[in-house]
Amino acid sequence: MTGGEGGQTVALVDTAETGHDGGHRDTGSGPPRAAGRRATGAGTWRAGVRRAILIGSRPEPWKRGLVLAALALLLGLFLLLHARIPNRIGNLGSLVETFLPWFGLFVPVLLAGALWRRSASAVTALLLPVLVWLNLFGGLLVDKSQPGGDLTVASHNVGADNADPAGTARDLAASGADLLALQELTPQASGTYERELAKTYPYHTLQGTVGLWSRLPLSDTRPVDIRMGSTRALRTTVATDQGPLAVYVAHLGSVRVFPRVGFWTAQRDAGAQALGDAIAAERNERVVLLGDLNGALDDRAFADLTSRLLSAQEEAGDGFGFTWPAGFPVARVDQILVRGVEPRSSWVLPATGSDHLPVAAGINW
Repeated sequence: MTGGEGGQTVALVDTAETGHDGGHRDTGSGPPRAAGRRATGAGTWRAGVRRAILIGSRPEPWKRGLVLAALALLLGLFLLLHARIPNRIGNLGSLVETFLPWFGLFVPVLLAGALWRRSASAVTALLLPVLVWLNLFGGLLVDKSQPGGDLTVASHNVGADNADPAGTARDLAASGADLLALQELTPQASGTYERELAKTYPYHTLQGTVGLWSRLPLSDTRPVDIRMGSTRALRTTVATDQGPLAVYVAHLGSVRVFPRVGFWTAQRDAGAQALGDAIAAERNERVVLLGDLNGALDDRAFADLTSRLLSAQEEAGDGFGFTWPAGFPVARVDQILVRGVEPRSSWVLPATGSDHLPVAAGINW
């Protein structure tokens, strides 16, 4: 260091750190070095925070990506107000609600765009759709299943085009279900199911294209009119050691997408209304509904059912439990709904020869 007086040069030597030969002296390798590292790490962390605050306080990140920010806000409002989307035009509201969980996939797409644009406004705006989506579906991401169960029930649309009904029947019998509801039974395949399931289930009823196989006695069985023009629903009483259990099996009308009509659900919606009326009139406190409802429960068409019954999947399942189509499920249209009993678990069974996946649930009294 050069001093200011007389042009003299003064060498400053740290006697605590330097030896006579100019090398560094080991003054204790443990604590001092660790303290140095801690100090350096803390300093780096503080510097990083100050830098982030400085960058965030600049106007540029907030001005970039405004289109992305607007799209994020629109997505959040779309999810928040989905129930207000009208059905007057092509049943658009029901179509959106059928696939509502999948709209969450737009979040990572928008996030990638926001990070690429380094847009603070877009990242902040994405908080709205994230929070709304988690409020709607976050509970399904948690495994709520519990061990045990007094009764296991299962349901499966076996498919009219199923090329292996015998194999499907054997797979379902091996599931361990005490009650097994089948839909879309054809006259050609019904006998096969009756023969293959007879050893496991001593009791069964077949009404039109739906049936119930049971390990427990059945009584008071009758078809339920769901305005289809043919029998596609039934009601029966299962005798259990805890008292009677009313069981409904239903296969609601199919839905279609037509270019001029849009999302056509007239038959299904009329059937859902009729089924809701039947369950509303049910005097038994304990009720289980098993079947292919041809729609997700987020669809407003099922309000009469969801207001009276609980979804076993939502109460005690793990994940969304999508069932259709079997090759790549995108919606849960096969449902197990209950009243007066406690769902303990709910799961999707392995694929059979059908285009639907079977579902099962364990319930407690």
